[in-house]
Amino acid sequence: MDIRTKRVYEPANSHDGFRVLVDRVWPRGMTKERARVHLWLKDVAPSTALRKWFGHDRSRWRAFKNRYFSELDSKPALVRMLRDKTAKRRLTLLFSAKDIECNQAVALKEYLLALSKKT
Repeated sequence: MDIRTKRVYEPANSHDGFRVLVDRVWPRGMTKERARVHLWLKDVAPSTALRKWFGHDRSRWRAFKNRYFSELDSKPALVRMLRDKTAKRRLTLLFSAKDIECNQAVALKEYLLALSKKT
């Protein structure tokens, strides 16, 4: 599996492969043309309640991931779609958060890679 994460505000390039925005809310100030998103999969993003609870507080990162992974477990069709996309080419998970290490795209990548090791 070739999965990358990238801030949506960074320029798109040919190495990104299939670009999926995994934010529930469209990124502030970003146009669709500039984002060059192949798919906006807001339903795979953390629930609004979970996103607000986390608030990008790094002390909650581990608990956030556990709760987010539970949410993802209840969305097998969306997870399967992402796994199918990455089987064919590179998948770039786009996010708008300023924190490039602790955000839903990083957590989603971890989740998808862990699933691939199980199968």
